Amino acid sequence: MPTYRVAEAATLLGVSDDTVRRWIDSGRLASTRAASGAHEVDGVALAQLAQGLGTGPEPGSGHRSTRNRLRGIVTRVVRDTVMAQVEIQAGPYRVVSLISREAADELGLEPGVVAVASVKATDVAVEHVERP
Repeated sequence: MPTYRVAEAATLLGVSDDTVRRWIDSGRLASTRAASGAHEVDGVALAQLAQGLGTGPEPGSGHRSTRNRLRGIVTRVVRDTVMAQVEIQAGPYRVVSLISREAADELGLEPGVVAVASVKATDVAVEHVERP
């Protein structure tokens, strides 16, 4: 499963690096230490936390989703023989897309993976984002 640096986790959750560090220190978000001493956050743990944070923006806050592309973390994938339901937490926004199972398998979509939901009208296309 993928792991994320504190800065990456913060970006995916829509919070500051310091908030992620406080959550690690308090035990709210599990992490391990890399050989360099930096925290590494497990992708599945990050996805679980993102799911819990996904209550949506406060009414009247003026927050809007990014036009057409929402980068986030996959929190859930439900597959059957033909289709897959993919849930992505993109900051405060939860995006659910129905795509073919074959596409979900080819993209390697699993909880903890970074993905981008591209929105056009009522259709959402999902792509797996390769990390450097």
